[in-house]
Amino acid sequence: MSKDLQKRLIFGGIALAIFIPLVMMGGVAFQIGVGLLAMLAVHELLQMKGLPTATLEGGLAMLAAFVLTLPLENYLKFLPVDGNVVAYGLIVFVLLGATVLGSSYNFEDAAYPIASSFYVGLGFNALIDARLVNVDKVLLALFIVWATDSGAYLVGTRYGRRKLLPKVSPNKTVEGSLGGIASAVVVSAIFMIVRPQVATPHSFLTILLLTVIFSIAGQFGDLVESAIKRHFGVKDSGKFIPGHGGVLDRFDSLLFVFPIMHFFGLF
Repeated sequence: MSKDLQKRLIFGGIALAIFIPLVMMGGVAFQIGVGLLAMLAVHELLQMKGLPTATLEGGLAMLAAFVLTLPLENYLKFLPVDGNVVAYGLIVFVLLGATVLGSSYNFEDAAYPIASSFYVGLGFNALIDARLVNVDKVLLALFIVWATDSGAYLVGTRYGRRKLLPKVSPNKTVEGSLGGIASAVVVSAIFMIVRPQVATPHSFLTILLLTVIFSIAGQFGDLVESAIKRHFGVKDSGKFIPGHGGVLDRFDSLLFVFPIMHFFGLF
């Protein structure tokens, strides 16, 4: 076993040992932890573009992702039901207002931090919404993404011939993508046999069909982050987990899967 693989296994195990108990526990600690991950993810996006985060603009962008992620109305009772969206909107207005107050700051300058905070905050907010409903919904998404990644890697390295999107991610193949989808369906079926209530309010067969969509969404999320990194000429989004890259490198698929699950009424 190479030292690089040992490093990946060790730090990956440590990260899981921290994250999974937080998922199982839920509550305030989990929500604050996810909010901090959202802030780190925005930090990575700003860094990729060469924007400093130790500035008012950087701080507001990270704060925007944090407030969009958390269900603020659960903490600040005077806020409306969509308190996080309202708070997020106010921060966006401040960022846009800077285009009027700053002579060298224009709409295009404001658009990137706003888009970054929305991309990250929306996905992590859906993660928290899933956990508020049932931990099984979160575990289902995690298993689908992990099975997709593992299946795509195993099938792709052995049988991969046709490139999926070589300009975005040269190593991904059509065969690997299909293998990832098949693996996700198998794992999802096993999970529903063990925890049948996870399918609520859908049937077993419906969830299997939706798993195909979730697996594709996860792969698309991974490709989106690959496109962003390729655009800015970076290998990893950050160095949050040694050997694994940054927050975005670990959560890019989930940022797409949880909102799609929400769209189809799983939580």
